[in-house]
Amino acid sequence: MTPKALVALVGRPNVGKSTLFNRLIGERRAIVEDEPGTTRDRQYGRAEWTGHSFALVDTGGLVLTETSSLVEQVRIQAQIAIEEADVILFVTDITEGLLPADHEIAGLLRKTHKPIILAVNKADNIKRDQDLPEFYQLGLGDPYPISALRGMGIGDLLDHLVQILPGELEAEDTDQTLSIAIVGRTNVGKSSLLNRLMGEERVIVSDIPGTTRDAVDTRLVYYGQPIVLIDTAGIRKRGSIAQGIEKYSVLRAFHAIDRANIVMFVVDATAGITAQDAHIAGFILEEFKSVAVLVNKWDLVTKDTNTQAEYEARLRNELKFMPYVPVLYISALRGQRVDRILPLMLRIYQERQQRLSTSELNAILRDATSQHSPPSRSGKKLRFYYGSQVSVDPPTFVFFVNDTELVHFSYTRYLENQIRKSYPFEGTPIKIVFRGHAEE
Repeated sequence: MTPKALVALVGRPNVGKSTLFNRLIGERRAIVEDEPGTTRDRQYGRAEWTGHSFALVDTGGLVLTETSSLVEQVRIQAQIAIEEADVILFVTDITEGLLPADHEIAGLLRKTHKPIILAVNKADNIKRDQDLPEFYQLGLGDPYPISALRGMGIGDLLDHLVQILPGELEAEDTDQTLSIAIVGRTNVGKSSLLNRLMGEERVIVSDIPGTTRDAVDTRLVYYGQPIVLIDTAGIRKRGSIAQGIEKYSVLRAFHAIDRANIVMFVVDATAGITAQDAHIAGFILEEFKSVAVLVNKWDLVTKDTNTQAEYEARLRNELKFMPYVPVLYISALRGQRVDRILPLMLRIYQERQQRLSTSELNAILRDATSQHSPPSRSGKKLRFYYGSQVSVDPPTFVFFVNDTELVHFSYTRYLENQIRKSYPFEGTPIKIVFRGHAEE
């Protein structure tokens, strides 16, 4: 597993943190306005530079001297992000110069004893660069002049950032520990499930949504396999997340998914599959994590002979982008089918580690192309030379072709289906990459 380091963007209001966030993740996700305080909720994304990937969190502007309710909530959120972060990216504004608020924030950050990078934003001309030396007064080392809007200086900033990121593999990974994150919306029974799996009350269980705010690690050994179960706070729709600490429980849940090999995705049988469930599933897929869907509270559903089949048909329709996912109907409260969960997790983990030989993969490729001819465009036909599985965890396949521009997403999906006919890779997404012949 390769858990991502977490980098927090911190600074006073309106210094350009959200613009920098959008620049680093490569998409316009955070709202960018000239009005201070636009960013109140957390923004969470993924970034990569020179082969190093990391998680990134944008925060609201820090104002340490005001005591209004809104400012206090933003401050709480930012401070929790700082506590969670491995590296802090402190953003200042060269057009406004060094302000007392910057000194106050610098003092707060120094107390964390964490790596801090000082970025001086809006330094997009020579005249502004001349004002850079005053930022040495913060005592945070060399300031990095950047323009988040224009992209100037970002490369140098990232070069330094990736040098100080913690190693991608944590110590617990060296002993083959299997990490499993328990995720889902609030109040679906994740903590009850953990307690049932452990046979004791390890975490607080309550009917009040949002009781679990932190990601809680619980270790066990199951038939010789060391396992870490990560219980996480429920993931809510952004608009319904309460003010204060609970907002960052979402960040912790997403970060837990980053850390995990496999995800127990818990849904509430009495609520059905919601749009938010599909959103969570989409995030799991984006991270290429193996997953099983656990339909909890199944004991509360009124049943007839068709109930399970009809429920699963609806679930499969909502999660049609991951048809390989196994589904288990459980009751954490009554222990129904809970004994099947860990064996299922181990089976999925074994599938995730499975490797096909080059000869096996190319036999599948030959059969696939003979049954369904590759597409063509403007008289030019897609040709396959050979394929190879280049890695596991997740399983990743590379196919060498004459022209990658001729590959259509539907044919990629067809190849995946053909691979899964012979090797199901239960619960596990697979990556398929195409390379032109010149890239071989």
